[in-house]
Amino acid sequence: MNSKKSQTSKQPLLGLKRGELRVSPYREKWKNLFEIEKRDIEKAIGDYIEDIQHVGSTSIPGMSAKPILDIAIAVKNFEKARICIEPLCKMGYTFKRENGIPRRHYFLKGEPCTHHIHMLEKDSEEWEKLILFRDYLRSHQNTAEEYNQLKRELSERLQGDRKAYQDAKGDFVEAVIRKSRLITHP
Repeated sequence: MNSKKSQTSKQPLLGLKRGELRVSPYREKWKNLFEIEKRDIEKAIGDYIEDIQHVGSTSIPGMSAKPILDIAIAVKNFEKARICIEPLCKMGYTFKRENGIPRRHYFLKGEPCTHHIHMLEKDSEEWEKLILFRDYLRSHQNTAEEYNQLKRELSERLQGDRKAYQDAKGDFVEAVIRKSRLITHP
């Protein structure tokens, strides 16, 4: 067995300790884990939501990613969506308020963290950005590979500095969103 495969099999499928930076090779099982979590969320708060989407790098086939599932939940109204906080907390999520993004209910699950929920109004710019970025990378393999390479280089260079890693990806992410908007809103 080669060392890369052996190293991958030793890493947990999901979970990252607070402040830790680790980028894992893509795992097909992430898609299944999202579907399971989506069903549980729909059981808990389905009457209050418009859509649930798997976003972030774990949603892009072949993409290396921090081993945390990012889940986008669309709601009609930010204020009325507060009704969803208690049921999600009962599912093991921790409510982190807006956490730096206005009009977003943000949740974490697990220690180490395995899931993030971004609850946003469906007509918000933040919802649009999550979906545009994911969809563009899914349909533009060359750009996805550029992003994959950038993530690998940054994770090696920044040696665990998760905030610096997120910040360093920002320009690339924004450029992809701009390209995607040109295609979807010419």
